[in-house]
Amino acid sequence: MLQPNLDQETIQRRHQEANIVRKIVFIVFGVLVLAILGVGIGGYVYVQGALEPVDPGNEKSIEVKIPIGTSTGEIAKRLEDNGVINSALVFKYYVKYKNENDFQAGNYSLNKSMEMTDIVTALKDGKVFKDAEITVRIPEGLRIPQVSKKIADQTDYTEDEILKKMKDEKFIKALISKYPVLSEKILDKKIMWPLEGYLFPATYDFYKKDQSLESIIETMVKKMNTVVANYKGEIQESGYSTHEILTLASIIEEEAKKKEDRFLVSGVFYNRLGKGMPLQSDVTVTYAQQESKIIVTYNDTENESPYNTYTTPGLPIGPIATPGKSAINAAVNPEGNPYYYFFARPNGEVLYAKNLQEHNKYKEKYIHEWRELAKKNND
Repeated sequence: MLQPNLDQETIQRRHQEANIVRKIVFIVFGVLVLAILGVGIGGYVYVQGALEPVDPGNEKSIEVKIPIGTSTGEIAKRLEDNGVINSALVFKYYVKYKNENDFQAGNYSLNKSMEMTDIVTALKDGKVFKDAEITVRIPEGLRIPQVSKKIADQTDYTEDEILKKMKDEKFIKALISKYPVLSEKILDKKIMWPLEGYLFPATYDFYKKDQSLESIIETMVKKMNTVVANYKGEIQESGYSTHEILTLASIIEEEAKKKEDRFLVSGVFYNRLGKGMPLQSDVTVTYAQQESKIIVTYNDTENESPYNTYTTPGLPIGPIATPGKSAINAAVNPEGNPYYYFFARPNGEVLYAKNLQEHNKYKEKYIHEWRELAKKNND
């Protein structure tokens, strides 16, 4: 993955955060020195992990009550008891070294996906439990035009201005400079939508009526950045870039609707990539055509496009939809298997095959189900 050019302010901020982690490691494990020996790198990893969101994909609201006069230590314990943070001890020393101590009393609506900085900001600003002014719900598996329609349906912005912003190069470059999940690769002129696959599907609550379109889109990118950061090690081990993993995850999202199938389907794609076989994924064909089809024809598969995995070897040029957490997880943790083909039925069942002959038998037996479904939709 090409790394974005970070400005001096960003570099300085990251150095400061790393220094804070090191200081917390020293203090925390100084306290626990009698119980834990030989901290070293393990201590750094522990504290760094404790500062990460408890569950990046969990947006469920958790009400946390902070009474008047509650100490920082008691606040930390309440947050840990409610599952909002990983460690009360680490939180306590984190806010100490960040010199954050003017927390407000109130009933707070927090969740397990929040980053430490967001929790601290909420507690300082006194953003207590209240109804959101704007709620934007983005399901998994949508394409940018569909995401834009969802945003338009749930805000005062029009589809046209949202789609225009999705291609605003200046805005996108600003996002690249802030979020490591994004790379210069998305600026390739052959990419249909630069932010395709980078807007994490979730429910987003905003508490201002005049929430800017830029902040709505950026919030989705920020969430994807947080989720992907949890798979940094697995992505490095995979041998693929973050862009390629999200591309694969988006295909898995579209091909396997049941979570239990996604790891096997991922394994099939890894098997084909390892053998130099084309992925031949029908969902990449329909994306290349920017259409939604139940049945893909032979002529469709002949369409020359960097997205069409029948004509383009390896992975397509970029993601084809918004992958959720389970699809991303499957993309970096494929289940080893002997299969090179799979056939999905309309009822969601996926049939796996070791060779083309076996695959064609499944196809001959069940292809009529897709034809009947297509006919029903056309009537």
